[in-house]
Amino acid sequence: MSPLRELQAGFRAALLRGDDARVAREVADDGIRAAARVAIYRHHVFTSLTAALEATYPVVTRLVDRRFFGWAVDGYIRAHPPAGPCLFEYGAQLPDYLAAFPACADLPWLADIARLEWAMNVALHAPDAEPLGADAWRALDAAALARLTVRADPSITLLASRWPVDAIWRANQSGGDGVVDLDRGAVQLQVQRVGDDVVLRALGPAAFAFRSALAAGATLQEATEQMFEIDARVALADEIRAVLDEQMLVAG
Repeated sequence: MSPLRELQAGFRAALLRGDDARVAREVADDGIRAAARVAIYRHHVFTSLTAALEATYPVVTRLVDRRFFGWAVDGYIRAHPPAGPCLFEYGAQLPDYLAAFPACADLPWLADIARLEWAMNVALHAPDAEPLGADAWRALDAAALARLTVRADPSITLLASRWPVDAIWRANQSGGDGVVDLDRGAVQLQVQRVGDDVVLRALGPAAFAFRSALAAGATLQEATEQMFEIDARVALADEIRAVLDEQMLVAG
């Protein structure tokens, strides 16, 4: 290992595991012990990353309170430090981390709230894309249309939960009372940026299956078959019109 790589590895160990031995000798004393200097920097890093996660997951933070959230994400930061410089890209694995976190076992809906908030973060920061218009579909014959594959707008996440996560999220906005009937049951949501806003659309099971299949790269025929397996009464033309009107699909 090169001296620079060794120093970087030592600094990482000092920050994430509290193992200062490999890096302390490289830190100038200058009136403050090396270990104390590393501890100050470690505190700054963890404070900054915790604040970034709170900004991305405000409802999760509210639901468990800031002290619990800070305690929970301390372990997350150690296990999943940032891989890049943009803090809005940090935190993708937190929903799965919370799902497996023993202290959250009595909050089975919490991880799906986190998944919703991450989807909203993705929507806010996704690149713009040109929506696919109806003319592109009209130009195809029936056989080509059946074989058509499309891409979902990069701001879109299709999220299914057995909990009413959209209602929980709305009830925990500013001015909300936080009260939700969890017996309202499952939801299927399309999360998408529209203009400067993030929009949550509740979908029926058949529409959700159709859109999920298209987003996963299925052909129009395959997506239609999956939709009809759930509900053969759905009007395909209406579903196609809806995804075009909502600008869900993009060219390419």
